[in-house]
Amino acid sequence: MSVQASNPAALLGDLALALVSGAVEVVDLTHTLDPDFPVIVLPPEFGQCARFRMEEISAYDHRGPAWKWHNFTCGEHTGTHFDAPSHWVSGRDVPNGSVDEIPAERFIGPVCVIDCSQGAKANEDFELTPEVIAAWEAENGRIPEGSWVLMRTDWSKRRGAAYLNMRDDGAHSPGPTPEAMRLLVDERGIRGFGTETVGTDAGQGAHYTPPYPAHFFLHGAGRYGLQCLNNLDRLPATGAMLIATPLKIRNGTGSPLRVIALVPNQGLPNKDAQ
Repeated sequence: MSVQASNPAALLGDLALALVSGAVEVVDLTHTLDPDFPVIVLPPEFGQCARFRMEEISAYDHRGPAWKWHNFTCGEHTGTHFDAPSHWVSGRDVPNGSVDEIPAERFIGPVCVIDCSQGAKANEDFELTPEVIAAWEAENGRIPEGSWVLMRTDWSKRRGAAYLNMRDDGAHSPGPTPEAMRLLVDERGIRGFGTETVGTDAGQGAHYTPPYPAHFFLHGAGRYGLQCLNNLDRLPATGAMLIATPLKIRNGTGSPLRVIALVPNQGLPNKDAQ
């Protein structure tokens, strides 16, 4: 039965029951936002993204006897975060290009996970190429239009300096080639692209033509980016649903957010049965 012919209330009821029973697992793909989490480092002549900072306002004391709360500051592109089209020059004139203008339904969609973890383990500059995508599709089927595509590298398991992996010539981390991004955006019509690294592009992405092809092609086409993702090793290649909702910042080019995936739990059909 098609979704159009189904009872929407029944569909939502089935989803609710699946979540309660554990037949659908909620997987958190987000890093904890704290002052130690690395942010991208640009050449010194450019402006820099601010790290996360938090200060206490009150803590059940003379400043506020019955409540505890904090002020925090950070850049739009700090921690696990969302890139809107307006973040990049290629998307500066895209309609609905800032986070407050993007229709909410665009944040939710099916997800395809391309496992590049072995390649990234052997080569810190591993490239996602059309050939890698073709091999994935030969095993899993064509990437459906409107999907989120995530590049799994297990880079999220790194900590400290190893995460940015800076050298004299800049950062070294895996990412997509221009040809891969053209394929995903123009031929597959993806919703967005996500990585476990500090950006959607490779650490040496400035040397491609065009530079930073993930940013250039995604945002020029009105698509979205996710970076600093976590726990991608807990997702299947296909079959999960991604929910990535940024803060509704007026004219915002991006936002920290909590990314979750709804994953069919084949090994745990019912919590009550444990």
